[in-house]
Amino acid sequence: MSLSPLSVDIETVGVNWREFDEEIKEYLMNRGKKKRTEEEVKERLALNPGTGRVIAIGMWRPDEDKGGILLEDVDQSGQGELEWEEFDEGALIYRGDESEILEEFWRYVSRGVGRLITYNGRAFDGPFLTLRSALLGVKPTRSFLPYRYSFVRHCDLAEVVSFHGARNLESLDFWCRRAGIKSPKTTLDGSKVGKAYQKGKLEEIGRYCLQDAQATAKLFKLLEPVIDVMERDRR
Repeated sequence: MSLSPLSVDIETVGVNWREFDEEIKEYLMNRGKKKRTEEEVKERLALNPGTGRVIAIGMWRPDEDKGGILLEDVDQSGQGELEWEEFDEGALIYRGDESEILEEFWRYVSRGVGRLITYNGRAFDGPFLTLRSALLGVKPTRSFLPYRYSFVRHCDLAEVVSFHGARNLESLDFWCRRAGIKSPKTTLDGSKVGKAYQKGKLEEIGRYCLQDAQATAKLFKLLEPVIDVMERDRR
């Protein structure tokens, strides 16, 4: 019996600027071709696993049309054994601090999950989940970086639509709209997550992240014949 595939998407925010020592701040502002201002650096903290953290992990099973969201909730941390609870229709929720949701994510994907599905997960979601886990002492159980030209263990849809980088890459939102898949970007997008987090809108962020995972799962089903051909011809 083959294991069920799982679509994964994450949301991140930047670490508080005050947590960095002066050497790190200076490094961040001076790396690259031109010096950046403090505000410019702060706007990009959420994009780097060394300066950002995971606040939500959306998961959706395309073959079963169900899934869940792991969502930051520091109030739940240290309150005894954490459990999955009902969230929205077809979805469960698991709340905890960053370490706890990462631990639960790696536990979950190590059992009964086959192919991981992402959009740009080789470049963003996978490295972020893995490196944040390392910094927090959490042990990963799956790799988002198997053999580049195989979609068996990890199918990065960005690799599919770009034909492994042979053509320019469009956004998930672009392909969802072109494919008639409802885009979650109508309510929120990655650039607005930080401000929503500052306002305490964690439930809204969680739903948006879950919707991104659902959209990724639907795009996977649409592209599955293409993926099968690409995988077959690779052999």
